[in-house]
Amino acid sequence: MSLFALDRSALGRTLAEESAAPTQPIVISTWDFGIPANQAAWKILNNGGRALDAVEAGARVPEVDLNNHSVGRAGYPDRDGHVTLDACIMDEQGNCGAVAALEYIDHPISVARLVMEKTPHVFLVGEGAMQFALENGFKKTKLLTPESEKAWKEWLKDAKYKPTINVENKLYQPVDKLPGNKFNHDTIGMLALDAQGNLSGACTTSGMAFKMRGRVGDSPIIGAGLYVDNEVGGATSTGVGEEVIRNVGSFLVVELMRQGYSPEAACKAAVDRIINKKPAKAKEIQVGFLALNKKGEYGAYAIQSGFSYAVCNGQKQDLLLKSKSTY
Repeated sequence: MSLFALDRSALGRTLAEESAAPTQPIVISTWDFGIPANQAAWKILNNGGRALDAVEAGARVPEVDLNNHSVGRAGYPDRDGHVTLDACIMDEQGNCGAVAALEYIDHPISVARLVMEKTPHVFLVGEGAMQFALENGFKKTKLLTPESEKAWKEWLKDAKYKPTINVENKLYQPVDKLPGNKFNHDTIGMLALDAQGNLSGACTTSGMAFKMRGRVGDSPIIGAGLYVDNEVGGATSTGVGEEVIRNVGSFLVVELMRQGYSPEAACKAAVDRIINKKPAKAKEIQVGFLALNKKGEYGAYAIQSGFSYAVCNGQKQDLLLKSKSTY
């Protein structure tokens, strides 16, 4: 037997041993409100459940949290007073589904999953997405809450839009107690690795507060707000979606991990690309990326300081970390 054959045999044994090693489940998500979302996902992961089921269950938590004005039914409306929701989901096999500009349905992440599993399509929008949801048993619900309506009417006095960086961390304060320009948007992006070693991700949002009617950001766009490759890892984004879309940010992060970058280094490289293209604009906006690789390693990076992300695993279920940043 040649030396080359011996080397290949040794390598084969090593790979077999590695593949047989148990995977430690983990779920990570963006922002402080990722903690309760992660805990819901963990109930599934900790029982040996599938990562896809975990991220859907986790994303559903902020979707119905009436204190959260950047995700789900309590989200701020567009400038015409309509609450429209966006979401996408992706599994370990590369299957994906998404909805955008969805009205009157309070769990867009579950509708997105049905698009993935029950249709030949990836993306449904607007009235078509709502019709599909109703046909599949979802109930029509008024999404504009009294608090969100009050905030919208206050905004109408000046009708100016300028996002406040990292206002997401203040979402649990009463509307009239927030400093300065208190209206903003954001999302929850979730990534999970299950005990079988499979990855899935989910992303859901009510989008930019007081956006133009019909505006869709990065959150429901596969490759922008979310991307999962079961051979490599997954990534999700937060912040001003237009800049994420222009750089196909989450796909970029995953491809950099494929090249050997750590999750944090891949996130930083994606942020650097945004900054280098528009350095002056980048100083006024927030974009952050969060990534999880196949080994269960995770990391994040943002343009501005203050981006937080939640981590949940067998050691700790309520860990909250701050990402590194350029500014």
